[in-house]
Amino acid sequence: MALRTISQFKSKLVGGGARPNLFEVELNFPTASGQALTFMSNATTPAAENLEFSNENDVKDRVPFMVKAANLPASNITPVEVPFRGRVLKVAGERTYDSWTVTVLNDADFKIRTIMEQWMNGISRLTNGSGEVDPNMYTADATVTQLDRNGFGLRGYKFVGLFPTNISEIALSMDTTDTLEEFTVEFQVLYWNALSLEETSENDDGESTNTEVLPAIE
Repeated sequence: MALRTISQFKSKLVGGGARPNLFEVELNFPTASGQALTFMSNATTPAAENLEFSNENDVKDRVPFMVKAANLPASNITPVEVPFRGRVLKVAGERTYDSWTVTVLNDADFKIRTIMEQWMNGISRLTNGSGEVDPNMYTADATVTQLDRNGFGLRGYKFVGLFPTNISEIALSMDTTDTLEEFTVEFQVLYWNALSLEETSENDDGESTNTEVLPAIE
């Protein structure tokens, strides 16, 4: 085998490689958010927890800026092990989906954290454990897109049927300086799809055409 050279490696590294700090997250909220998330209100909690998100679009607009870390999902198929005369035959089993976690920078108005707390409160209220039982009412969708250095999408994933199950603590300390608060939100996921992405280019006549870069996987 011929010795591989650095020049050959450079020619194979398409686009200079994907960068983990170039991404964008978009998050939708449950169907009930069209009703200002009133189903998540709890009359026995303080006013700050009883917030109605009539400004939900403002929160959605903040998410791509405030989510500082996320991940592209793993793809899992659990094997089924079948013993045979001292050996084990592995056959394909069922597909499973890991939970999805994002890290969020905390604004001074706590708006993103509060809407996450309200979302969870709508599923299981703090005071009595009651909540919404219809998954169509408390689940939503989200997308994470890998970007290139010019801001164009390289690969996108859509998470379907997600809902939060854990909002992390925010540690407080007088010793902590020169940093912003942040917290994580863990979502359970029904399934995900790999999105079809297209790049736009102009032909010699100045007409725009869309070319599929990566096919969808559903």
